[in-house]
Amino acid sequence: MAQVEATTERVIEADAEAVFGALADYRQTRPKLLPEHFSEYEVREGGEGAGTLVHWKLQATSKRVRDCLLEVSEPTEGQLVEKDRNSSMVTTWTVTPAGEGRARVVVTTVWQGAGGIGGFFERTFAPKGLGRIYDQLLDKLAAEVAK
Repeated sequence: MAQVEATTERVIEADAEAVFGALADYRQTRPKLLPEHFSEYEVREGGEGAGTLVHWKLQATSKRVRDCLLEVSEPTEGQLVEKDRNSSMVTTWTVTPAGEGRARVVVTTVWQGAGGIGGFFERTFAPKGLGRIYDQLLDKLAAEVAK
């Protein structure tokens, strides 16, 4: 089994604090940002940044659905880490200033992939698919913080 990694990044026309605040708001803002690949969204504990426990199903492909139960932490300023209790998947959101009134958002998801030929296909195609999903989410985030 090899580690699989998918990274997407975007510069958004908004202050880093506003962007981070939107991402960390799992009760109101985050549900609005999720594309159709996410379903059964539910905040189970907390709702604002560290200490949040949130559930969703992620349908990456027509056959691949992950049932995710994520614990949220904030290990450093401007960073949210979502660790899935149901798998090895960890998603890290990093928001940093990128000039006046701009923020760079980097989202990286890693997990232990399958072995063999299935693992080859997973390492080859899953990062691109997840990248497309996160591109949609970042589009919605940019529109949300521009309001």
